Amino acid sequence: MDKRSFLKGLTLAGLSVPLSAKSIESLMSYASNKKPSELAMDEAFWEGIKGKYRLKPDYINLESGYYNILPQETLEKFIEHIREVNLHGAYYMRTVQFDNKKIMANKVAKIAGCSTDELILTRNTTESLDMVIGGLHWQAGDEAIMAEQDYGAMLDMFKQVSRKHGTINKILSVPNHPNSDDEIVQLYANAITPKTKLLMVSHMINITGHILPVQKICDMAHAKGVEVLVDGAHAFAHFQYNISDLHCDYYGASLHKWLSVPLGVGMLYVKKENIKKIWPLLADGNLDLNDISRLNHLGTHPVHTDLAIADAVDFYEKLGPENKEARLKYLQQYWTSKVRNHGNVIVNTPVDPKRSCAIANVGIKGMAPGLLAETLLKKYKIYTVAIDGANVHGCRITPNVFTSPKELDVLVKALLELG
Repeated sequence: MDKRSFLKGLTLAGLSVPLSAKSIESLMSYASNKKPSELAMDEAFWEGIKGKYRLKPDYINLESGYYNILPQETLEKFIEHIREVNLHGAYYMRTVQFDNKKIMANKVAKIAGCSTDELILTRNTTESLDMVIGGLHWQAGDEAIMAEQDYGAMLDMFKQVSRKHGTINKILSVPNHPNSDDEIVQLYANAITPKTKLLMVSHMINITGHILPVQKICDMAHAKGVEVLVDGAHAFAHFQYNISDLHCDYYGASLHKWLSVPLGVGMLYVKKENIKKIWPLLADGNLDLNDISRLNHLGTHPVHTDLAIADAVDFYEKLGPENKEARLKYLQQYWTSKVRNHGNVIVNTPVDPKRSCAIANVGIKGMAPGLLAETLLKKYKIYTVAIDGANVHGCRITPNVFTSPKELDVLVKALLELG
């Protein structure tokens, strides 16, 4: 065999290896000349990405909004971190634990697009946001603004603050299908009075996937002297943005969602000049009011989870944030476009692609959301979650990078039959 034939044989042999068996580096080499919008529809590539996950075959998982399943390489490295921390025991906890936490926080700050001295690692979004809600200096009569579509844990914290300090909570309702950004901004603006101390807004409403115009809301609120707290639980590492560009005062998120870090890590951003305004959740010996680390006293906690942040960030950056966002947006529009305005099917997520990404919510007129979720699981082997409240009645559908259009076709078939 001559050299040319030999090399040709090697090339053909390489092509015969399915993409699912290739490393993520090889997959990205394959995708290097494709635009994100083009790659979003390349099923061979995404089948390769799916091969990086271990998934249960019993059902189609369309509930990635609560917790993102880890790719196998992140999971295996996480297990290694557990073993390593266990090997060193107290030595690790008393020596490099805190330095490593700062290194991981810096990696998150880089993705978040903010200064490293304005971000700390927490345990989840609830801890991050509740630290701000409960840690501000409230006085009787102070007002806070929020939406009924905001996450329940934060609304509960505002209620507790109201009982404790005599504050007033003003709860509005965000329309599922707004006509413009101005409509939403004005909704919040109309609720502000001279007594308003804090406005909380969801970057992405968790029950519908509706992305709100956060920067415009922040600019409006600041012009009226009101600080803004942003719930970014479902936005972070889901679609691209920089926290610094949002002009918010506080921002909290969970890293176990779209960044695919193991359970137990969140993040909190506090604008530099606001750090001194917040009481920490747990008392800390650091008395420098401008040092954000004083808000980061957690006591003994699973530090091996912190170490897995680096691995999750590596996978996220290898895949490419722009590629991930394009694919997630494509998947959501793939199925919603097939069921919108069909019979009794109700899509509770805006049709404008700029107002959503992976998450959408769908209901069937006259069918309780709980029954819809039960039917999807028992009859069609689709796992999702029912939402029944805050002007949203349906199931939250959350595909991920390992979801295929063929799986979404099963959802479409189910909805068309039920609706």
